[in-house]
Amino acid sequence: MWKLFQEIKREILVIIVAAMPISELRGAIPLGISLGLSPIHSTIISVIGNMAIVPILLKILNPVMNYFEKTVLFSKTVGWVKRRTLKKTKSTIKKYSLLGLFILVAIPVPTTGAWTGCVAATLLRLDYKNALIAILAGVLVAGLIVATISYQVFSF
Repeated sequence: MWKLFQEIKREILVIIVAAMPISELRGAIPLGISLGLSPIHSTIISVIGNMAIVPILLKILNPVMNYFEKTVLFSKTVGWVKRRTLKKTKSTIKKYSLLGLFILVAIPVPTTGAWTGCVAATLLRLDYKNALIAILAGVLVAGLIVATISYQVFSF
């Protein structure tokens, strides 16, 4: 029973890290492997954790950002996030449309990923269904890339 609890605890931790901004898959997959999960197991639950937040973000980001932009405490932060995201993504997504959004999410480098993709899709008012498909496909590819790199690092 204790072993099952430990296993579930590790999986939940990996899923939470995968769903969080900044760390996403780049942090969750290596974390899962370092906690003793197999690379495949870690990758699968990390991708699930990262994908689970995407439909929610695409639905709530616009009203949430609009609300917080009107507050004294968060208006500068929200404005900064919007400017930074548009500066980084607008030309690529405008030029390549959904392929650009896919690439933005699929290449696992700092400050890219599902959260940035969702913010960009929201700010550029992309169609929900198309943005969802592009971002989920990008998460899957990013997961495979990070898993491959992590497996190579941990197998030495």
